[in-house]
Amino acid sequence: MHQQEESGLELSQIVFIGRTFDEYMSMFDLTREELAGQNILDCPGGACSFSSQARKLGAHAVAADIVYQYGRNELETKGLQDIEHTMKQIHAVQGKYMWDRFGTIEGLREERLRAITDCVEDMRHHPDSYVATELPDLPFKEEQFDLTLSAHFLFTYADRLDFDFHVGTLLEMLRVTRHEVRIFPTVDLSGKRYEYMDELMVFLENKGYLLSEVRTSYEFQRNAHTMLRIRKPSL
Repeated sequence: MHQQEESGLELSQIVFIGRTFDEYMSMFDLTREELAGQNILDCPGGACSFSSQARKLGAHAVAADIVYQYGRNELETKGLQDIEHTMKQIHAVQGKYMWDRFGTIEGLREERLRAITDCVEDMRHHPDSYVATELPDLPFKEEQFDLTLSAHFLFTYADRLDFDFHVGTLLEMLRVTRHEVRIFPTVDLSGKRYEYMDELMVFLENKGYLLSEVRTSYEFQRNAHTMLRIRKPSL
């Protein structure tokens, strides 16, 4: 595929695992009533089921991710393999996680399978709603979405994504968003708050955005329970 050649991404380099709709609702402190009629971007969407379920509640949902350059069947096969591999890895580090939500590793496995099943099925019926793109660039119009959600990417991989990438990606998300961008969590994979969070917040506040760190009801990785809300001043 042409996009694949441009990005240089190989399927073996990705982990195609996603969270469920219910997890998203907790992570981003959302209610079902808020979704109807809203244009929502999930970026990067991965194998998450938020878009599929939000659409059923009347939202106009779009997921964007570099991995969508691959075919649905390829992604499903890779995702199922990744789930099994991840479950084996978690056995050795269970203490790093809170198990109130899932109960056991098998409970977690069932949720991850539910997410990818819903996602792949939705891809089949709404292929145009899964857009291949490589951050920090987004192929959308200015203020095309009312709300943009971004889970387990920025801040999570702070050891691989530098400050300029964080700034560029957030400004691009804000460009395509009319009201608000929400990022979860605000910590890296070790559970530490993003090192340059204060600097980032000052930078965005100086541009007129309204920022707050909000404690949510979701916590699986220990200490990963806070989202960053970035609102445009019109609200």
